[in-house]
Amino acid sequence: MAGDRLSWSGLLKWSLSYADGTRPSRAISCVADGGELVGGVWVVVRGSEEERRWLAEAVERHMMVDVVSRMREIALLMSTPLSVLEAHGITPDDIEGLLAELQVHVESIDMANDLHSVGGLVPVIKYLRNSNARIRARAADVVTTVVQNNPTSQQLVMEASGFDPLLSNFTSDPDLTARIKALGALSSLIRNNKPGVSAFRLANGYAGLRDALTSESARFQRKALNLTNYLLSESHSDCSVFAQLGFPRLMMHLVSSDDMGVREAALGGLLELARDTTLGSRSLLADHDRLRRLLQARIERIRMMAPEDLDAAREERQLVDSLWITCYHEPSTLHVEGLLVLPGEECFEQPPDVAGRFFEPLRRSSARRAPSNERSDPGDGTGGGMMLLLGPSPGSRSNSGSN
Repeated sequence: MAGDRLSWSGLLKWSLSYADGTRPSRAISCVADGGELVGGVWVVVRGSEEERRWLAEAVERHMMVDVVSRMREIALLMSTPLSVLEAHGITPDDIEGLLAELQVHVESIDMANDLHSVGGLVPVIKYLRNSNARIRARAADVVTTVVQNNPTSQQLVMEASGFDPLLSNFTSDPDLTARIKALGALSSLIRNNKPGVSAFRLANGYAGLRDALTSESARFQRKALNLTNYLLSESHSDCSVFAQLGFPRLMMHLVSSDDMGVREAALGGLLELARDTTLGSRSLLADHDRLRRLLQARIERIRMMAPEDLDAAREERQLVDSLWITCYHEPSTLHVEGLLVLPGEECFEQPPDVAGRFFEPLRRSSARRAPSNERSDPGDGTGGGMMLLLGPSPGSRSNSGSN
């Protein structure tokens, strides 16, 4: 966990603390006749399996304490005014290095949740506003690691006002890399986090996603599309907002992207919109001649692919066919010509439900007791308060900066 920071001298110091003064401690009895790797340190011990296990657990506990101590040191340094750090010869490269080290430590969910208690979360959020673009980007990386699949830290970051600088960097940072990193952090912050999603809506974050789709960076486009698709899948009412903001047109344009990831994400977003029957998005897409032409063009490109490219485009083939079926109520020519499922590929069709009839009474009983599992739909199907999202994104300006 602490990597190569745990030196043999540190291990010896820890070992001596366990000596009782009358005989060598169990840790000091380590000899080089066998051992195991514990957190990046090769621990050797002679004795029973129980003693070896005891030593491994003890070293692990020591390393955890070591990491927490180091996180406190980094937090203290980052809390020091920049003028004081500069007076002591601390450079922006040094600060970036501290943030990189901190990111490694918080990969453990326990350490991530401890970051606030050791005083490190607020300084990291402060560095999101640093004048150095590389430091802003690195601070966003730390936030991403801290909040990813971590409801506790998501709440801590929201309470520490970490949302605002991330949104500002995403929508208006002059450095493209810092914008991309901020979007990644925002995406991790609001996933499965209803207060985060609500804050993103109210802050006109959807317009920021729309602007990202017009970027020349495929990486920025992919991240924006992935977050868009997540939001579409979570709330039916968002389909109306995205349609009003012009996302269908932008997604159709990106279906022809040279980047496979962008194409797949754009097709996935269109499929989410087309499947929505409550707000008319499906008919909007189904009757759109441009969409039909684009899908036909994509099918022609798939037909012309070399075997290895065709195999790599499996998800794209499935998405094109699903979108065609959803919009035009018939299989695409990919299905007819045998290009949907290639020889040797696993078919996505489910096997016959042989035992299903035996469990049907139980399923019906469970369905009567179970609460509704529909996606959240806070709106009334007309956009309602969501109209706040229409218009330019906050601080929108040209996408200048480094790649």
